[in-house]
This record gives sequence, C-alpha cells and structure tokens, in this order.
Amino acid sequence: MEKSNSQIAQLSGEAVQLLKQLIATPSVSRDEARAADVLEAYMQRRGLHPQRYNNNVWCLSDGFNPSRGPAILLNAHIDTVKPVAGWQHDPFTPTLEGDCLYGLGSNDCGGGLVSLLQVFIALNGLSQNLIFLASAEEEVSGKNGIESVLPQLPAVAFAIVGEPTGMQPAIAEKGLMVIDATAHGKAGHAARDEGDNAIYRAIQDIHWLSRWTFPKQSPLLGPVKQTVTIVNAGTQHNVVPDLCTFTIDVRSNECYTNEEIFRFFQQHLQSELKARSFRLSSSRIDPQHPFVQACIREGLTPFGSPTLSDQALMPFPSLKLGPGDSARSHTADEYIKISEIEHAISLYLKLINPNYEIRNPKGHPDGS
Repeated sequence: MEKSNSQIAQLSGEAVQLLKQLIATPSVSRDEARAADVLEAYMQRRGLHPQRYNNNVWCLSDGFNPSRGPAILLNAHIDTVKPVAGWQHDPFTPTLEGDCLYGLGSNDCGGGLVSLLQVFIALNGLSQNLIFLASAEEEVSGKNGIESVLPQLPAVAFAIVGEPTGMQPAIAEKGLMVIDATAHGKAGHAARDEGDNAIYRAIQDIHWLSRWTFPKQSPLLGPVKQTVTIVNAGTQHNVVPDLCTFTIDVRSNECYTNEEIFRFFQQHLQSELKARSFRLSSSRIDPQHPFVQACIREGLTPFGSPTLSDQALMPFPSLKLGPGDSARSHTADEYIKISEIEHAISLYLKLINPNYEIRNPKGHPDGS
C-alpha cells in the first residue's frame, strides 16, 4: 500500500460526508444561502476563518503573507442547475450505491468543491499562500457570484477550478455569448396573400447560421460554434406574424472576441440583434506554465474544454482540473465516484505542493 493511503482515506471520508450534506441542501443558482451556511459552519468547525459575501464563501490560509507573493486560488461553485426530468433517485437525497454517490450537484461540481477544501485544510499554514473560494451563481454567470468577490481577494498568481474534467487539465475553454434576435415582418390575414411573415425572415437567418463556419480554428478548442436554441413567433393560426424572436448560443474560441463575432453577425443577418453580455470570453493558460508542465510530468493530458466556467471571469492564469465527468453534468441521476474524490485529493496534493509530506490521521508520516 502507498504511504498516503490512510490520510487520503481520512480526507476523502471527510469530503464525502460534507458532499452528502450539500446534496441534501438545495442550492439552485441564486438560492444558495443554505448551502453557503453549511459550508461556512463546516469550515468554522475545522478551525478555519471563512469570510462571506452574498453566498460566496472564502478563506485565506493561516499565516497568509502577501510578502511571499501572490496566492494560489482553489475555486469551485456551490450552485446547481434545476433538476431535469428523468431522475430515478431523489436529486436532493444523497444515495451511495457501490462506488457511486448520486445527487444533484455531486459531479458539477460538488466533488471538486469538497476535494479542494480538504486539500486546502491539509496544506493550511504551510509556506504557500492559499485561498479557498466556494463561489455562487456560476451556472447562470450571475453578477453576485465570483465576479463580485475577486476584487476583495489578495493578489492571485494562479487558480485551479474544480470543474469535472476527469482530473485531466483543461488549459483552455470556450467563451459564451447569448444573442437575442428579432426578425421583423408585417401582420396580415393568413387566408389572403398579404403581410410579411417574420418567421420566413427568421428562417433565412437561422439557415445561414446553421451553415456558417468561421475560418479561424483553435488547435485546442476547434471552431466557433453558434446554435439557435429558442424560437418564438405567432399569436394565432390565422394571423401572419409580424415578429419572430430566436436565441443564438455562441461558443467562442480564442481566435475571435465576442464583440468581433457579434459585429460580423450584424453585417450578415437581417434580424435585429442584441447581445446579453460580452464579458464571458474564451480563456486559456500558456502550456509552458509551471503547473501545466507539472501535470504533464504526472502523465496528464492537457485539452480544450467546450463548456464555460468561472474561469472566464478570472484575470489571471487558471485551468480546470477536477474529479468527475462533464458528460454527467446537468443530467438525471448525476453522480460522482468515491474513488474519483480519493484520486483527486491525492493528485491535488502532489501537484500543488510536491514537498508536502502526507501524514496519517495521528499526524505521523505513514510507513515510518
């Protein structure tokens, strides 16, 4: 057995018990107060000194000293999406079956959250400046989430975002821009050859969007992807609609800014366009960054992620690295494996502090 087994088992056991509490505490985006309470109380019981702003909870490591240099930020979010249809388990009842812990938010991203917190506790008070941050409103990119907290934190050199990546480093992720489009026509009676059907105008733009490919493609992220996801029009069967609205979900790569993509669409579509925000840009970290290189030395494979995270709002180097599988996120019967949490804690410790001596529960080095 490895030297680390007894402490990793203890840390992962703590992580799983906390995760069960969080699953049992509904925390849909913008309604995370009770989950933040659970997390804050747990941190206080562990001798930490958490701070809170809205439903964001964070903590500086003991002996935090800016003279040592900027900190490493350990971040994951506490909010979830609403449960989808099709659950065979109660989404708010943590259910352990074999190696799998079922529950809403277990994979996205409760597993990463509790793993990073246990790592923070294990490394607390050592030579590194660490910040643990459990952020709110990630699933809706809300203004009261991480964006509201970052200005209150000390300088950050680098961040690990605990999204489910199978503990492979996502060194780039696509950005997000949501565009609301309105095609204008003229109302008329459907029985007569009159009016200007806004649906037909919208169809022309939707067809163009379905076929257009931006020429610049990213080696890690591939092409920009635009998808029409919502269409609404009409008031009754016998009236030619004068308005048709549709929503465009745009996933940008680092080759184009959201503003550039928006202006290009304005030039080529006849519908009226309005972007909800430009702030969620594509992000990436230099593959030569020391942490990325440490991942590679451990046999991990950097990749580009198509999904958005709080990383998009971080003005410093960051990557996504967490237990679980992104394909389980936002699905019925979402789950995380206990073995994935154990592996994550062990690997985080090795990557964040290679000189850390893993100890057994009594505080003595294992195997001595």
